[in-house]
Amino acid sequence: MHVDAVVLDIDGVLVDVADSYRRAIVESIESVYGETIPKAGVQLFKDAGGFNNDWTLTDAAALFVLARDAGLSMDLDDFTDEIRKHGGGLAGAEAVVANALPRPETDAVMERWRPDELRETFQQLYLGSELYAELEDAEPTMDTRGYINDEPILVDSETVDTLLENWAVGVVTGRPAAEADIAMDRVGLVIPPEHRFTMDDWAEGKPHPRALIALADRLDADRLVFVGDTLDDIETALNAREADPERTYYGCGVLTGGITGEAGREKYEAHGADLVLESVNDLPSVLE
Repeated sequence: MHVDAVVLDIDGVLVDVADSYRRAIVESIESVYGETIPKAGVQLFKDAGGFNNDWTLTDAAALFVLARDAGLSMDLDDFTDEIRKHGGGLAGAEAVVANALPRPETDAVMERWRPDELRETFQQLYLGSELYAELEDAEPTMDTRGYINDEPILVDSETVDTLLENWAVGVVTGRPAAEADIAMDRVGLVIPPEHRFTMDDWAEGKPHPRALIALADRLDADRLVFVGDTLDDIETALNAREADPERTYYGCGVLTGGITGEAGREKYEAHGADLVLESVNDLPSVLE
């Protein structure tokens, strides 16, 4: 595969977030409502599409928990499958609840649903008390160490060096900018700010192609590969290919995030991935 530029996701590609972001999703709901979904259920929402932002995934999972209490007869597999049919994302989750429950029960669910409290809890669990106070400019209500400290590095320093030496490199991530900075500093990925898109830089989020197309412009690339760990990442590359046919966009999935093993490889390929790798560390040899 010949490319001019490599664009990387962060979570599941550069760092492992199974015991940080995904743990924060599950435990935030538990903290606020006393019950939650299993950690494995997070991937069902990711596969439904539209959940690049883990705050909105937390909100949607909380809706499922509350709707289940109100009499929802679906299990989590059925619920997330219905979300996909409704176009994915939080709007899809709200539509599923509204269609599945009578109006009084739906109103009761929405009255109990507290996205602001979920977000505050999530950030305190993920960042820890000290970093939460610094980045959120708010007084923490919990004494927490921060799951951000439990993110194993997935990318070798040699891989980072090889990519930076041989290709133009960019980043597209659903992280807020400050949290992206922390992860990129940890793995030693130093790129200009204009070569990175975070949650703070664009409203649409993945799988909308705007950020990827903009980076192709900024990196002066005619052929670009986007490396991610979700189906939305692959969809982003496919959407960019359709929206910007003058360039070539490849979608590469890695098996170090929530999609793993041979079943994960098949899932990526069925979704249109051009390349599936065991990890991002295999990328330079494929490109060379």
